[in-house]
Amino acid sequence: MSFHRGANPFVDQIELIVSDLKHSLTFYKEVLGFKILTEDGNSVTLTADGVNPLVTLVENPEAGPKQARRTGLFHFAILLPSRKDLGNFIIHMQEKRYLLQGGSDHLFSEALYLADPDGHGIEVYRDLPPEDWTWQGEELPLVSDPIDMEGVIQEGDGHWNGLPSDTVIGHIHLHVHNLEEAKRFYVDGLGFDVTIPMRHRALFVSTGGYHHHIGLNTWNGTVNPKPDQDSVHMRWYSITFHDKAERNERVEQLKQMGYPLEIHEELIWTEDPSGNRILLDVK
Repeated sequence: MSFHRGANPFVDQIELIVSDLKHSLTFYKEVLGFKILTEDGNSVTLTADGVNPLVTLVENPEAGPKQARRTGLFHFAILLPSRKDLGNFIIHMQEKRYLLQGGSDHLFSEALYLADPDGHGIEVYRDLPPEDWTWQGEELPLVSDPIDMEGVIQEGDGHWNGLPSDTVIGHIHLHVHNLEEAKRFYVDGLGFDVTIPMRHRALFVSTGGYHHHIGLNTWNGTVNPKPDQDSVHMRWYSITFHDKAERNERVEQLKQMGYPLEIHEELIWTEDPSGNRILLDVK
């Protein structure tokens, strides 16, 4: 988990608008295995370790359904510590009879895909050891081979007690409307490195040599607006920096490049060119 707790910026939290908080909590607790960290009226923040917030759910009972062909969340990804944990998660899903949308072996990770009751995309995955990633210079291949489901299951021992305490948000994958604009914002502005260049209308970036902290794609099209605020959608996600000096350097770079910034004391917000709202945090 050193790619998510070290000196390099990483994706840390996400906030989602949901239509039925009680229904969503049943899914996030009983299916995914989160714990409640805090509750405040129509908002609940979830954690894996009882200390660090990962996912916040905000109820809007009037929210319309998740809109198609918009920018915004493709999926957020829950990183489990080991293949054994992923095997136990699959066994747990089978016992819950919860439908998976698919699974892939990306040669740097093994991943499962599903959605919450409102259709928010979710990936649950484990990383292969970094020494086994197939770097070609400074690039990784874009591969989605079938996952060895039986092999992963055999690694498990059938003991699932919720998300392991060192589970983190491993990455986020976003719909954008222009990859060149997204690259300028995330690479030139925020300082991420390209790890998988533009292929199949997608781009992947990271810091510190990770395979990707942020995925970007135009699979929803190239002229689509961001979601309506009165619909089910991702409200924001956070990028966490090691210290204020590094964050302030990136804030100044974004300012010089003309990107929007909102500064409210210690809270600094920005928005990528496709309307994805980001909290620039320090931890």
